[in-house]
Amino acid sequence: MPALKQNSQGSQDRQAWLAQRERGSPLAMQALAWVTLKFGRPFGRLFLPPICLYFIVFSVAGRRSSRDYLRRVLGRAPGWRDVLRHYHAFASTVHDRLYLLSGQYRYFDVRVQGFAEAEALMRGRGCILLGSHLGSFEVLRTLGMYTQDLTINVLMHEDNANKINGVLHSLNPDIKPRVIPMGQPDTLLKVQECLERGEIVGMLGDRTFSSDKQVHCQFLGGEVALPQGPLAVAALLGVPVVLFFGLYRGGRRYDLHFEVFETETAVPRAERSARIAQWVQRYADRLAHYCRLAPYNWFNFYPYWNE
Repeated sequence: MPALKQNSQGSQDRQAWLAQRERGSPLAMQALAWVTLKFGRPFGRLFLPPICLYFIVFSVAGRRSSRDYLRRVLGRAPGWRDVLRHYHAFASTVHDRLYLLSGQYRYFDVRVQGFAEAEALMRGRGCILLGSHLGSFEVLRTLGMYTQDLTINVLMHEDNANKINGVLHSLNPDIKPRVIPMGQPDTLLKVQECLERGEIVGMLGDRTFSSDKQVHCQFLGGEVALPQGPLAVAALLGVPVVLFFGLYRGGRRYDLHFEVFETETAVPRAERSARIAQWVQRYADRLAHYCRLAPYNWFNFYPYWNE
């Protein structure tokens, strides 16, 4: 059974990873953004292999964590090509954020699955859209090609990616009002206000921070600590939960997967902790399912398993 626990050595490793300084200068990031937007996505893709090689060579801990994850999800010992493919998928999704934030959706072949079933829950009442660091959450912006009237707010922790976020947000300043920063005194109040207006709040459920209450559960053959926060908010406010995974399939293609996860989240206080633990384990199971569908799409390059 999954259990609620406090921070462990694994979460200390996560905090050390979050405290690391970002590699790369803002000037270089801005120059790359300008060049790739000026000359197009195919030209910008030429820069990704050398960038990936740089990070593979100089990020020993990240490379080791990549191998650990790939061993679990592939069921075999990964080779250097697997690690390079893993880093390249990550670099590709970050690169594509330039075009997603600037509204240049013509570069993408987007296929949507499960949206019709989830759409009813996402309209007219508050809803938690629960994602992960699998693939791209930003590709959700292309949903505007299919529907124009869904308001999506994103709860995110930006402190460990200030440089790249500064470059990306400079492309589209209008995105800022829809971002709810984590860890602020009024964070929960802002989330509640959005949900009470019938809006959607997007959250990522696969990375813990120092202040998070955690659930220890099974994921890809080992024990991990996942935050109970997103599902605790759903239980506290009684709003439904929909899962979202934006899988990068290479080239121009993204597959958007929506799943109705839980509709009856209002549970008695006495049962809440046990129910949340069950939900977090279910979330971990679905995350593992989609990791196996797109094994090079999961982007947590730090010691993840509590071993």
